[in-house]
Amino acid sequence: MIYLVRHGQTEFNASGRIQGARDSALTQLGVQQGRRLGRLLGALASPDARIIASPLGRTQHTASLIREEAGMTSEIASDARLAEISLGEWDGMLKDDIRALTPDYDAGERRWDWFFTAPGGDSYEALAARLGEWLEEARFLPGTTIAVSHGVAGRILRGLFLDLPRHEALMLDIPQDAAFRLYAGRIERIEAP
Repeated sequence: MIYLVRHGQTEFNASGRIQGARDSALTQLGVQQGRRLGRLLGALASPDARIIASPLGRTQHTASLIREEAGMTSEIASDARLAEISLGEWDGMLKDDIRALTPDYDAGERRWDWFFTAPGGDSYEALAARLGEWLEEARFLPGTTIAVSHGVAGRILRGLFLDLPRHEALMLDIPQDAAFRLYAGRIERIEAP
């Protein structure tokens, strides 16, 4: 069984800045979200559940809050395949700055797909291959795995798990205060208290 969560709110999230492969510290709300996720996962998973997180600081911090709050005993493993999409030249930019450079970057049908048009950024195919490789391994791990990842990466992981078309996967929600249970070909959203 896999529980997939997104990191808590970051300073970049709060200011409308695109993170991508760059990092940003959790806000106070982000720390609270991580603790709430920890309480939730502590009630759902055994204390020896495996915790695997993207190597970026925001996911590592969220994973440590989950581990602490849930009273889990396993060490946090880091897996670069869970990292967020790189937006190349757009990493770290404000959405308004991107709009000034490319006015229609997220217009119309591109609203859900613009991440993959960033100069020097990851393609959908590369990101889906990396995440798919991790998912195929994780499906066969014994026991429970808690995966701490990101917004776009989490959408694609859930889409791959359900075998959704690309456009449907990219429209999935990306909460920072809920866990998704991936089990037996189904996904269940569980809100953190």
